[in-house]
Order: sequence, then structure tokens, then C-alpha cells
Amino acid sequence: MSWLDSHHSFSFGPHYDPANTHHGLLLVNNDDVVDPGKGFETHPHRDMEIVTWVLRGSLVHQDSTGHTGVIYPGLAQRMSAGTGILHSEKNDSWTLGDTAQQREMHDDPVHFVQMWVVPDTAGAAPGYEQLEISDQALRDGLVPVASGMPTHRDDAAIRIGQRDAALHAARLVSGQQVTLPDAPYVHLFVAAGSVSLEGAGELQEGDAVRLTAAGGRAVTAESAAEILVWEMHSSLSEN
Repeated sequence: MSWLDSHHSFSFGPHYDPANTHHGLLLVNNDDVVDPGKGFETHPHRDMEIVTWVLRGSLVHQDSTGHTGVIYPGLAQRMSAGTGILHSEKNDSWTLGDTAQQREMHDDPVHFVQMWVVPDTAGAAPGYEQLEISDQALRDGLVPVASGMPTHRDDAAIRIGQRDAALHAARLVSGQQVTLPDAPYVHLFVAAGSVSLEGAGELQEGDAVRLTAAGGRAVTAESAAEILVWEMHSSLSEN
């Protein structure tokens, strides 16, 4: 599609590799850029916890349960597909203003990462949640963005229906260091900038690393950077 620039960490849609279907509980990590006025028309999902994180621009969400929202940088969004849901996602750049001049001001692509994890219980009721996370919180280090883990009940931004998984995010300045969660399965995605991962070296924007029982490794920003980290305590192969 000419309006979409999409990069997949795992098999997705017609791009299927049986040796690359998931890591831990994470099935999808799509890095998408959508042109102004374009997007994904109404389509179905079932039994999936879907988290969307916008890096630049804004994205309009509409679904069959009546939820409508605009997702922008710093706003975590979760959609639980459950027994079945229809939704659409489109670049919001044409709808932010009422006049032609206002619309032109926002005529930009939207860049976002969409991630899917399997729920721990199939057939649940569909659901939707979104909540803003402050820029300061993101700059203080890894902060829970979405979690179903009991240890994050008081500090996770949004809840997902998977008790063994949590998504963390951080916006780092050059030289800042964070420690990855010590979990059986960890997925690190460099959403912006560049970082250095202990034991692996430098990673650039768009790079992803899958860690298995690797301990809590250090991540150091080589430039201003934004990272997304999945902490997972079980895997599809164990369920």
C-alpha cells in the first residue's frame, strides 16, 4: 500500500515465516507510518490484547462497541478484542481543524507502534481503555504503560488481560541508562534514536532484540531515544 510504510518484527498478514511467529506472549510488533487522510478501514479482531503507542502525529480509533478516541504521543491505548470487535484506525491529520487552513497545519504522517499479546482468558467481553502518561514520568526511566501483572496494579497506566505481561516505555536523553526487567522473555524495541544494549552493542531506530532468561541488562542511550520493552513471564509455547 503506497500510503503505508510498515515494518514487522514477526510474521503478519501475508508475510508468514513459521520460524518467526512470536516471542513469549508477543505476536505482533508493527512499526507503522500512515500518510495523511489514510488508514486502516473497519476490520475484525478476536481474543487479542492490542496496545497502540503513537510516536508522532495522531491516530483516530473507532470501534463497534461505540468507543472513539484520538491517540497521540504519550497516550497509551488498549483494545481488548475478546469475543470479537470491529475497528478502524486512521491518520487524524485531516480532522484536527474545521477549516482548510487548520487542516493544512496538521497535514503530517502518523507514526505509531502497535503490539498484540494473547490474553490469559479467551472469550472475554471486548473492552477499550486509554490514558495519558506524563512526559516527565517517561523521562524518569522505564514506566509501565500497559500491564496485567499483579505487581503493577497500582502503577500501570492501562490494564491488559494478560497476567504474565507488561509493556514499559522510556524517553531517554543521551547517556541516560535504564535496566531491563529480569524476566524469562523480554522484547526491546528502539522506537526512536539509538541505544547501546549490554552484551549486544549499538541498536538503531527500528531495531528489536529478543531476550530469553538473559537477566536485567543495561540499556544506555547513545542519543535522545525512546524505547518500548515487553516483560513476559510465560510463552505461547508453554500454554
